[in-house]
Amino acid sequence: MVKITLPDGSIREFENAVTPLEVAKSISEGLARNTISAVVNGTQVEVSTTIDADATVQLLTWNDDLGKKAFWHSSAHLLAQAILDYYPNAKLTIGPAIENGFYYDVDFGDETLSEKDFEKIEKKMLENAKKNSTFSLYPVSKADALKEYADNPYKTELISNLEDGQITFCSHDNFTDLCRGGHLPSTGIVKAVKVLNAAGAYWRGDEKNPQLTRVYGISFPKQKNLTEYMERLEEAKRRDHRKLGKELGIFAFSEKVGAGLPLWLPKGAALRKKLENFLSDAQKKAGYEFVISPHIGSKELYVTSGHWDKYGADSFQPIKTPNEGEEFMLKPMNCPHHCEIYKVGQWSYRDLPKRFAEFGTVYRYEQSGELHGLTRVRGFTQDDAHLFCTPEQLMSEFEGVIDLVLYVFRNLGFEDFVTQVSLRDPENREKYIGSDENWEKAEQAIITAAKNKGLKTVVEYGEAAFYGPKLDFMVKDALGRKWQLGTIQVDYNLPERFDLTYIGNDGEKHRPVMIHRAPFGSMERFIAILLENTAGDFPLWLAPDQFIILPISEKYLEYSKKVSHLLENHDISGLIDDRNEKTGKKIRDAEINKYPFMLIVGENEEQSGTVSVRKRGEGDLGTMTTEEFITYFKKASALNAEFGA
Repeated sequence: MVKITLPDGSIREFENAVTPLEVAKSISEGLARNTISAVVNGTQVEVSTTIDADATVQLLTWNDDLGKKAFWHSSAHLLAQAILDYYPNAKLTIGPAIENGFYYDVDFGDETLSEKDFEKIEKKMLENAKKNSTFSLYPVSKADALKEYADNPYKTELISNLEDGQITFCSHDNFTDLCRGGHLPSTGIVKAVKVLNAAGAYWRGDEKNPQLTRVYGISFPKQKNLTEYMERLEEAKRRDHRKLGKELGIFAFSEKVGAGLPLWLPKGAALRKKLENFLSDAQKKAGYEFVISPHIGSKELYVTSGHWDKYGADSFQPIKTPNEGEEFMLKPMNCPHHCEIYKVGQWSYRDLPKRFAEFGTVYRYEQSGELHGLTRVRGFTQDDAHLFCTPEQLMSEFEGVIDLVLYVFRNLGFEDFVTQVSLRDPENREKYIGSDENWEKAEQAIITAAKNKGLKTVVEYGEAAFYGPKLDFMVKDALGRKWQLGTIQVDYNLPERFDLTYIGNDGEKHRPVMIHRAPFGSMERFIAILLENTAGDFPLWLAPDQFIILPISEKYLEYSKKVSHLLENHDISGLIDDRNEKTGKKIRDAEINKYPFMLIVGENEEQSGTVSVRKRGEGDLGTMTTEEFITYFKKASALNAEFGA
């Protein structure tokens, strides 16, 4: 008798060994038709996998994230098969599923793949998919696997790190690949494919290794799905923060300054300042104190914190001084500096919590091929803070930070999100520092705080920071893409490494608990996502320029300056379009440049002390006195919620 436990807790019993597909059929024929993969005892497998002992089983359809993973991983096999059909001398490496689709890294040797080749690859993929070939997974000995890939150094490198009993091949039609599993029942389920892009990628992400061609693709069970996806992709191009940032004058890059080092233009600087002021005001209300730390630190600081051991090889190289043996590093993290700031004072339990906040710029080396606009840079500013509290204060402080993050999200239009509880990898504890006892306390604190706040959570193992677990806020933008923004981390380890103490009510020294938090994450990534989520139409209170005055001729320039000065005195920011252009063109240009309000002034407005108001996207709002417009604006630009209200 085999007992199968389903996700809802129900149990189904079978006389003999059973497959996930047979489990699905026992529930309904409709479910069986739609089941494309399964998870058995936590491992994703094919629906034909034999289950001969009691097990937990999750049946997966296209609507499940893991179902899509199996769909896209299988499609990567179809992509590789099609590539070999046209490029038989190409050497395959790896082809995983990713968040949207899949890719395959290929060494094409002396040949090249270009965009003009995409269509023939797509046609060949669909031609092979229509054969409805079964995906068959089977074990292979290490010796036979090495023999099979004797002319492929990439596959042999992968195989050399495996042992007998760990190696499997997957075959369909005339194609076989080294693979761990998790495939569709057959190729016929794939009905629509698109090759999206081809880009350079180093083998195993190392610049010292050969450069490969990474071919990206996506596939669907229906053509309708692909059509909708391509429409979303076009919308994503329209919203691309790199395009909008240039058009709106937010930021720029310079080869002479250096790759991955953004330059903030006046409008971008104004945008950043408003975000900083917004968060600073909330932090003041929450009892934070503001600190400033230098852009560099002694290498010894990061040795003490553990960052050197974990990230030193991938960081910017140390800066040497004329003094022999003296080395500094560009600051990769703010937390070690804040530990030293805490250490300046002598604190008792009555002084805690201490909450140190800083908009601190940090520097991390990213490979040039990984850089992407503002979302992946080498220099970025974190809205960082570190809270030092007693163990008894930990829960209330953590929940207070959750409130702050939710306040930020409410006022910036991020309503669709889940919180990810990021825990240690149970199979690889060597990646982390600190005792099991401290890790268990920290992980339990996060789980409990999230539950107390009623947050919708998912648990991800292996996603913790090296010094502690995290609560990560995963936001879906207007296009349905997921981004990690806010993060909160519990840390028992850095206080030990820096020997941080406070005097308890027993007169003895005790160790504080440290909370790391950043509601924005980094200013750069947050603004990139905000640009794409809003398509550049920022909330009114945040817009760098909230109005533009359009005098119908230069005769009314002085009156325009008077209106502008009055608005600026009420913290309403904007400018005057004093170009010698027709008013219609000025209005069109103002719409394109996303100014929220256009204030048109001419003879009537000057004589009556008014402005003619147009709102972007809505049109004419009529004539108002300057005071009436200020009142209207203040009401329209109010925050959605006040912190602590």
